[in-house]
Amino acid sequence: MKLKNYMEDAIRNTLDELLEKDVKDACKCSRCRLDIIAHALNHMLPKYVVTDKGHTFTRVAEMQQQFATDILVALTRGIKKVSKNPRH
Repeated sequence: MKLKNYMEDAIRNTLDELLEKDVKDACKCSRCRLDIIAHALNHMLPKYVVTDKGHTFTRVAEMQQQFATDILVALTRGIKKVSKNPRH
């Protein structure tokens, strides 16, 4: 296994769900999506893993309500910011 910031996967997966179900009016182009992801990641603590065991522990932590809530808050703020100032 390589060094990986697990938070990036969690942010990307949650953004996909959020844009699909809850946020209909936000731009979904690749540039805006990457800007939203970058904004959210800059406001979250990284979760680096290097082993399968570390990956498993991080997956368990992801199931905690606070972890999911923090991701939603960071993504919502990112969506609002990028929607107000899209770079395309």
